[in-house]
Amino acid sequence: MIDQLTIDRILDASNIVDVVSDYVTLRRAGTSYKGLCPFHDDKTPSFSVSPTRGVCKCFSCGKGGNVVHFLMEMEQIGYIDALKMLAKRYGIEVKEKELSNEERAQQNDRESMFVLNEWASQYFHNILLRDNDGRAIGLAYFRSRGFRDDIIEKFRLGFSLDQQYHPNALYQEAISKGFKEDFLFRTSLCYKTDDGKVRDKFRGRAMFPWFNVSGKICAFGGRVLDSRTKGVSQKYVNSNDSEIFHKSNELYGIFQAKKAIAKEDRVYMVEGYTDVLSMHQCGIENVVANSGTALNEAQVRLLHRFTQNITLLYDGDDAGIHAAMRGTDMFLAGGMNVKILLLPDGDDPDSFARKHNATEFRQYIEEHQEDFIKFKTKVLQKDSENDPYKRSTMIKDIVSSIALIPEEITRSVYIHECSSMLGIPEQTITNATYQQRKANREKMLKEREQEQARAERLEQQQKWKGAANSGTQDPNTQTTQQTPPPGLPPEDMPPFEDFPPHEGDDVPTGTPQEANTGGIQTSPQTTSTTTSTNTVPSLSTNNQTTPVTYTQASPQQDSHLSKEDLKFVQVEKLIMTIVVRYGERSILCQDSDGQDVEIQVVDFVSAELEEDGLTFRNPIYQRMLEEAKVHSQDLDFSAKRFFLSSPDLNVSVIAADMLNDQYQLSKMFTEDEKIPKEESNIGPLLGHLILDYKINVVDDRLNQLHQMLRDKEVLSDTDRCTEIMEQYKVLKEIQQKIALRLGDRPLAN
Repeated sequence: MIDQLTIDRILDASNIVDVVSDYVTLRRAGTSYKGLCPFHDDKTPSFSVSPTRGVCKCFSCGKGGNVVHFLMEMEQIGYIDALKMLAKRYGIEVKEKELSNEERAQQNDRESMFVLNEWASQYFHNILLRDNDGRAIGLAYFRSRGFRDDIIEKFRLGFSLDQQYHPNALYQEAISKGFKEDFLFRTSLCYKTDDGKVRDKFRGRAMFPWFNVSGKICAFGGRVLDSRTKGVSQKYVNSNDSEIFHKSNELYGIFQAKKAIAKEDRVYMVEGYTDVLSMHQCGIENVVANSGTALNEAQVRLLHRFTQNITLLYDGDDAGIHAAMRGTDMFLAGGMNVKILLLPDGDDPDSFARKHNATEFRQYIEEHQEDFIKFKTKVLQKDSENDPYKRSTMIKDIVSSIALIPEEITRSVYIHECSSMLGIPEQTITNATYQQRKANREKMLKEREQEQARAERLEQQQKWKGAANSGTQDPNTQTTQQTPPPGLPPEDMPPFEDFPPHEGDDVPTGTPQEANTGGIQTSPQTTSTTTSTNTVPSLSTNNQTTPVTYTQASPQQDSHLSKEDLKFVQVEKLIMTIVVRYGERSILCQDSDGQDVEIQVVDFVSAELEEDGLTFRNPIYQRMLEEAKVHSQDLDFSAKRFFLSSPDLNVSVIAADMLNDQYQLSKMFTEDEKIPKEESNIGPLLGHLILDYKINVVDDRLNQLHQMLRDKEVLSDTDRCTEIMEQYKVLKEIQQKIALRLGDRPLAN
């Protein structure tokens, strides 16, 4: 859909540090940058961004990739749409061919829902500004609240008409524009009544679009107007949860606020839409709203990407105090510095912001905000006066909050403050805090064990189901053979998903994810007569290639590789890492006449495998090698660029991981500190790995032959037994030759 030249321009123009900085607060660490990982609950910065290589990676959870992959994961969008986002950011024109009906039907559902919401937002906004009823009702409402035109535009406020004779006006307009009915229901823009009639969900309401952190509209909030608000228990209606919206994970105003939050290193949290709008109009932009939902860990992580400091702004009445106390322990557990500000009685952030300018508002906040622990102590102390039981309960409540704070020094400061305020010995509070933390850990471990047990039960059920669906009975061997696994991961698999090795498997040096490569597929190998162009021993003798066959992996081995599979996969990954990093470089080797010749890394690896009729067990690696060989003679061929810009998501993600700095090849197969760095040692590294791979093939085949010789039917067949013994003898000779070469320098640079 987008030509390769345009993709290259987009990747060349993209600055991964700038893009990641929109989501994560980064700090320089040498030549790279570090920050809290946005993909898991990160307490210490483990997310590294390398501007020189153009890749990022979390060394805790393992997720990473280039700038395109990062956007795909953060925005949950496809490859093409991530490229479009970057192109728009850097002013690069993208020309695409017109999609056919079939191609349009295959577009990602999530993206289709985002596109529909974008259209609906413009639809509501145009009604507000251009329709007579929209201006008379919707715009009049926003004007009565004092909102300026720039705020209406900034948050793209709108209005949905309530037409007596057209209760599904949006539905009809959307269908006429080519949107699918299914998406109108899944985004909650429309619904069906019991009698099967279609109705617009938000008709007659002022509309507040929800922008996610990247600016895509994921949902809507609608407020009923005029006299209907009297006695209505639910003035606001929000979109239902969907594939692109989970209200408990989102924060209203985060997109408009994220830059100000990072700049001010503080975020203000309020309750409602209009609170956010009024504070922006007042001049305070680092503000978000949770819109009445209970606080969620995902929301805490979202804010923690930009700042560690949060101030909760609430009304000064009992309801405001209750709201301030509710759920804030999550912020403490997330390592955030929480402060509380209760506004004067009768005021909420909306009304207070309309009475004051930004300077006055900020000054009031600085003078009246309180640390959350101190605030909680004062409130609970007031409620428990002259009641020993309530006082004891109050102390336990405060201790439970202090125990959630991950940083020891901060906990000590709070313990000291509470001791002074409550008149209780500091050691008593310290001991109680220790016991509470111990109980928290035990509870967490128990929950993890229960979750692991549930996961194991589910996995076992899936194995049984897979065996039942794919097992076929071989009438000759009377054994069940499983259908080979697919060559590629599922299309809906997250782009940075990692597969942990099975417990007890050998894992190579490096991060846990480096032992895994996705689906493993094996097949019988074919005979090849390719002439040798190097000094690495082949698996053939007397111009005949020993056939090599493999047992087929079960469908479940995609994620839990056997030790035998791991032996191959680990070496394959190391070989492909050299290809990805240095595929276009030339190395010296010897041809069949013993003459030194130069050959590209890509061509050398291909020739070595083809000579013996071998292919990688990982089909993605095999496809990467084949595609690189086809393009290796292209003008200005660069393996790094070729793989990173691949339209195949699996290929580009794998390449980005292999380009990561932490993955050092020279340490993978030797502990010799005298071996030069990989950049100056490509030939020896590659030759050694090819030998490792071939001897693994021979060992695997020898094991199979050895098992066959234990079979009573084979032993009773003299001819068959003799044939197997001959193969075994030939392979043992090859094994010895390769073993000798592994003890010597395989190639010269």
